[in-house]
Formats: sequence, C-alpha cells, structure tokens
Amino acid sequence: MKLFTITENDANQRLDKFLKKLMPNAAKTLIFKFNRKDKIKVKFEWSEWKFKKRDNEYKLQIGDEVKIFLRDEEFEELRKEIVKANTLPNDGERIPFDKKDIVFEDADLFIINKNTGMNVHPGDHKTKETNVIAQVQDYLGDKLHSLTFKPSLIHRIDRDTSGILMIAKKKEILIKLVNDFKSHEKVKKTYYAVVLGKLSRESGTIKKNLLRIENAKNEAKVQVSEKGQTAITHYEKIAEHTINGPQGDIIISEVAVQIETGRMHQIRVHMASLWNPLLWDKSYWDKRMNAFFSRNYGLTRQALHAWKIEFFHYKRDKKMQLTARVKKDLVDFIEKIKN
Repeated sequence: MKLFTITENDANQRLDKFLKKLMPNAAKTLIFKFNRKDKIKVKFEWSEWKFKKRDNEYKLQIGDEVKIFLRDEEFEELRKEIVKANTLPNDGERIPFDKKDIVFEDADLFIINKNTGMNVHPGDHKTKETNVIAQVQDYLGDKLHSLTFKPSLIHRIDRDTSGILMIAKKKEILIKLVNDFKSHEKVKKTYYAVVLGKLSRESGTIKKNLLRIENAKNEAKVQVSEKGQTAITHYEKIAEHTINGPQGDIIISEVAVQIETGRMHQIRVHMASLWNPLLWDKSYWDKRMNAFFSRNYGLTRQALHAWKIEFFHYKRDKKMQLTARVKKDLVDFIEKIKN
C-alpha cells in the first residue's frame, strides 16, 4: 500500500489524471479498473477524514490523501518513466549550469541565459545532446517535492538563439505566465541582433503576416504572406560598423528588436524582408558569406540573443524587468569588427 499527500503542485487536477502522471506505465483503462475495484481511495477534511472511493473526475485538493492498494513491485513497475526515443538517455551528455547563466531564481521561477546550440526540450531533435529541461531537472533535483509536476518551459526560443528563457517551478505560475505570453499583454521581449547592411531608418515597425510552411524540406519554414498570421516587430539601431569584405565594404548593424507577436522565426524573417538579414542565419540569408565571417571573425551561429524581458510576477505582485548579458561569442565578434 502507498500513501500520498497532495501538495500545491499536485492539487486541482482530476484523480485519474493525477494517477496517470504518478504511474506513467499504467494505461488509462488499468487506472479505471483500479478505481472500480476499490484499489484507490481518497480522504479529505469535510468527509470526516475517512478514506473512500472517489470518482475519476474528482478534483484533488491540497491536503487530500490518496491510498493506492498495490504491491510494491507492481507499483514500482507502473511508476517507471516511459523512455522515449528522442529523450535524453542516461548515458547522454550532461552539462551542468554555469552559475553566471542563472538570471533569476525564487520558489516559483527559474530564469536562465541559454547558450546557443542547445535544444530547450528533448522533443526538439533526436540526439544525445543535453537540453535545457534535462539541465533544470539535474540542477533542481528533488527540491520541488512534487509527485506529478516537473519544471516546465513557459516559452521557447530557437536552438541557435541564446538568451533569456523562463521555466516555471509551480503549476499555478506556469498557467498564468503561459497565458500572458499568448495574450502579449503583460510581457515585453527585447532581442539583440546583428544584421547585414545599413538600416533604411534608425527605427521602425514591421507589420507583415507570416505563413509557416508545414512541409518545407529545408529550414526556411516561414515566409511573408498575406495568408499568414499577423506579426509585428519593432526595431531600433544601436550601432553601425563597416568592414572590408571579399567584394568591397560591408556594413553591419547592431539592432534592438521588440516583438509584439511570437511567430516562428519572426525576427529572422522580418529583418530579412528589409534586406537586413541576421548574420549567419542559415535559412534566410546568403550562406556563402558564412565561411567568410567564420574564417575572419569567428562567428559560427545566428547573431540573435534574447536580451531583456518584462513580465508580471504574480506571487510577488509586481512587474519585473530582467536582462541576460549578451553571450561572449557575440561580444567578441563585435570587438573584432570594431578593430
């Protein structure tokens, strides 16, 4: 017999869904069978503290206790995580967090400065490389004390983009902030980008619909199209530099970019539509220049960094503004072109 007490991160979910998360190897039909045969019982305060059979739809509350009448070996077998082909295996590469990459942490949130070339989630690519979620779970260990909730991404950024990434430690904050990101009302995201060419104006707004190409055979999965979804990007020049290129002078611009909408590849496609593509973007600019910038300036990834974020912290009841330092490879690149 197993006894579990429901805490904040496990509350407000149906009994059957809680049991499915607790025992991922158990089919739903098996969970229903356990409940039907009185192998699952719950007690709560207003029922005079008696364990009773509850409907599968019953919503668990903080302080409820759940008894599972199974043999230890049977429970442990059902408790095992299902190992998927594209999740990080036990022998996969593990890279711990560098403390300087932790932007903010409290009981509700864990906010990092993600490195470039790293997947945010194990489902992105079939690989043995580490990913942000694996890193977070390694870092936090058993600190969360939750039976069914694991640290979860509030939003995403591209594999080759560095910068601010927010992870929720609690289910309640996850739900609220995910909704804020979807509505774009309480969240402001600012990116740092390095683009090719001289901007036609010091600052401006790009309003061009973006269409995602589902069956694209290369990485250019998004294009400007009236059939696409609304996308709004604001940009402002930070600095401008001139270097000697293989066929004459090349102008390079540092830009601060804010997005009102969060479409796939939005900044990359919008800036390319102005003929100011991101440097080293493998999909939306001239790939022949990649070798030139790699050989002469050491740039080997798209020059995009999630730089600043503003959001409302519900537990602290205040607006927060955070900045993730621009990664060293981009800082070094700018120093080289200045010199």
